[in-house]
Amino acid sequence: MDKNSINKMAISATVHCLIGCSIGEVAGLIIGTHLGLANASTVVLSITLAFISGYILSILPIVKSGVPLKKAARVVIAADTVSILTMEIVDNGVMLVIPGALGAGLLNPLFWVSMAISLVVAFMAAVPVNRYLLQKGKGHALVHEYHSGHEHHHNH
Repeated sequence: MDKNSINKMAISATVHCLIGCSIGEVAGLIIGTHLGLANASTVVLSITLAFISGYILSILPIVKSGVPLKKAARVVIAADTVSILTMEIVDNGVMLVIPGALGAGLLNPLFWVSMAISLVVAFMAAVPVNRYLLQKGKGHALVHEYHSGHEHHHNH
């Protein structure tokens, strides 16, 4: 695989991760903020939901292609955990260092601008991580065969 295709695949994998993580992340921040949870509890909720939504987003197309749920879950957990973890550490770290971001409330533009900034920074941090994993045959490379229509030819 040449450098250009690895870069494209790393960006694609990171966009996929960003979408999955963002769904859970935003849901967790909305729920935590709405319930008036402490920042630490809100962050834990957001990270938990980000992992769940990220994994589900990856598992669904694999299961739909005919792979049993248990096998799909094992592949996705092996493939996506480092990427999701990278995004969550950076995303939540940025949210925590922007003064007042988590406590701003859902109607305050500071909350949403901070969220957007944190997701962009997390994306930029995760692309090189995903590129490295792809170069090593790990990360998104593990699920690529299931997304490229070759799932029935690989019975591991």
